[in-house]
Amino acid sequence: MTTTSRPTPGARATRREWTALAVLALPTLLLSLDVSILYLALPHLSAELGADATQQLWILDIYSFMLAGFLVTMGTLGDRIGRRRLLLIGAAVFAAAAVLAAFSTTPAMLIAARALLGVSGATMMPSTMALIRNMFTDPRQMQLAVSVWFSCFMGGMALGPLAGGLMLQHFWWGSVFLPAVPVMALLLAAGPRLLPEYRAPGAGRVDLASVVLSLAAILPVIYGLKEVARGGWQPLPAAAVATGAVFTVLFVRRQRRLADPLLDLRLLSSRSFSTALGVMLLAGIVMAGVTLMSTTYLQAVEGLSPFAAGLWLVPQNIAMIAGSLLAPALARRIRPAYVMAAGLAVAACGLALHTQISGTGGLALLVAGLILASGGVALPMPMTMNLMLGAAPPQKAGAAAALSEASGEFGVALGVATLGSLAAFVYRDRLPEALPGGIPAGAADAAGEGVAGAVAAAGRLPAAAGAELLEGARTAFTGGLTTVAWLGAAVFTVLAIVSALAFRRGGAPDAAPAPDAASAAAGAETAVEGAAVPQPVAG
Repeated sequence: MTTTSRPTPGARATRREWTALAVLALPTLLLSLDVSILYLALPHLSAELGADATQQLWILDIYSFMLAGFLVTMGTLGDRIGRRRLLLIGAAVFAAAAVLAAFSTTPAMLIAARALLGVSGATMMPSTMALIRNMFTDPRQMQLAVSVWFSCFMGGMALGPLAGGLMLQHFWWGSVFLPAVPVMALLLAAGPRLLPEYRAPGAGRVDLASVVLSLAAILPVIYGLKEVARGGWQPLPAAAVATGAVFTVLFVRRQRRLADPLLDLRLLSSRSFSTALGVMLLAGIVMAGVTLMSTTYLQAVEGLSPFAAGLWLVPQNIAMIAGSLLAPALARRIRPAYVMAAGLAVAACGLALHTQISGTGGLALLVAGLILASGGVALPMPMTMNLMLGAAPPQKAGAAAALSEASGEFGVALGVATLGSLAAFVYRDRLPEALPGGIPAGAADAAGEGVAGAVAAAGRLPAAAGAELLEGARTAFTGGLTTVAWLGAAVFTVLAIVSALAFRRGGAPDAAPAPDAASAAAGAETAVEGAAVPQPVAG
């Protein structure tokens, strides 16, 4: 094993680094694809395995639970034992878990396999981003590399339902998991040759108590927020969120006391880092809520099937991919702060279109608004990732990447829960005025549960009464959608102003946390090239 110095800061990447980026892009696309690929396969596997409603929810959600819960731990672990090593271990486990999921014979077996997929996915996501931070030291090239990574991640989210639907037309439900096997095999074969190994010098052992506290902080909050999105603020999800908040405080206190913490909170002392993290979190909250409302509108108001609704969301994802790839080119010609601000302003304009949607016939406005909002928000997203990685010292790149990705997971959960709850409140508030007189009490009560309940109740009424019920429910639902759009447009406008002011000096990293004493003594990260495929590390 040969030890060499880290690449010179500012040195331009060679063909090897760009080829390595392509190797990292495939698993990134696959990891995000796995979040959404089960949407269409769920009815098939539920019928085959006999999964009840609760088991179906766990089959869908356990992947994202484990992914979010282990990101912080795995990001820091990669900094300590080697980012390539952890990436390859995760790839091997992910491939094995995918085979286990594909050939599951019971719901419990599939849930366990999905949980293992989430944990192994958490080892890979921060490792891919941290390796990009190390391979691309030229700021412009790193920005382009981060944009490619982000576009692959969004591409996977867009392709998930479509790829799942295509495979289900020709194969059995378990086939949706099997594309992971050749992709991970390629990573395992090419990774040791193309990817350099990086680990922080003098890193101590992982504090197991901090790992437990981090899981106790993250998992209940994610679970609680998802349950709030489904059923409102019931006692159990509220208690889960509160429990997670208590453990968050305990986790933070422990990190401040430790000489070698699991998560170095000094990362947040950088203004660039903390501001970029805040922009990413708030933008994620808004887009998650808007996407939730738009998906429901397409199905409940426009009456589209889930697959047709998914097709109408494809232009939004294409716009987001295009925006993320366009951002580096614009940043070379325009000050990055202004690119970020302009993108957020465009996103605000897109949501302003949503405020004009009526109870029916708003499909064109909805899709146009989503294209503008998604394409606009895609401009600052890879740039905020780039700022966070640049503001962190190299030996903390894994932890910085984990924080970035964890904020995305929290943004989605918070957006669905909070903005979904706001829309539900507006819907219930406006429904009594929107419903015509003479609607049976049972049908009105069903409509009060949500617009999906109104659609179901309308099907049990005579045609004329059902049409009146649907019209009133759709009008009330659209009121909730436009309320969310107004709020989202305001948030994006504020974020545009904040970005223009906070990053007006070019977004250069400021006040990056100082390396710990061991790192300072070592002088830089250790780079190890040409190592064999790693074995699991004990402890």
